[in-house]
Amino acid sequence: MIELVTDYVVPAALALLPADMDSADARALLLAIGLQESGFSHRDQIDPWDAKGPALGLWQFERAGGVRGVLTHRATRAHAKRALNALRYRTTGVALDRLERDAWEAIEHNDVLAAVFARLNLWWLPSPLPTREEPGQAWEQYLDAWRPGTPKPKTWAGNYAEAWSRVTLAVLAAP
Repeated sequence: MIELVTDYVVPAALALLPADMDSADARALLLAIGLQESGFSHRDQIDPWDAKGPALGLWQFERAGGVRGVLTHRATRAHAKRALNALRYRTTGVALDRLERDAWEAIEHNDVLAAVFARLNLWWLPSPLPTREEPGQAWEQYLDAWRPGTPKPKTWAGNYAEAWSRVTLAVLAAP
């Protein structure tokens, strides 16, 4: 699944956003977060207390924090609405609560939309995206943007390294 995400999902999502949101650093961090959150293997949160947790999609977005945050932050709301419109989700005349619910539910199965929201969730952070040599800074940005309930720092370095190796391979394979 990570090959599909690397080769098709992330490029399609970034094509819906301004060109300055696309970079090797952005692609690598998106892949690392997806590996960290779902391993690109499940679309709803695995919760030992509940069959389905509050986070959905390959990047595991919660409705109240993640989706609402992207839809309301001054740096991301217009981009989110443009992407939703491009993907044929109605945004005009829709109350925020309904838009938030509809986007959150769509993210579970629309991987391109999930990647758009993931990129936008990093866009509002004040620091520049970390480079390949800054896995610690990448971890901090992930924590700031996703606020995971149970962070797993032991898996981050491996996920970040794998993400960068896939981004490097994708660049080398490009025509």
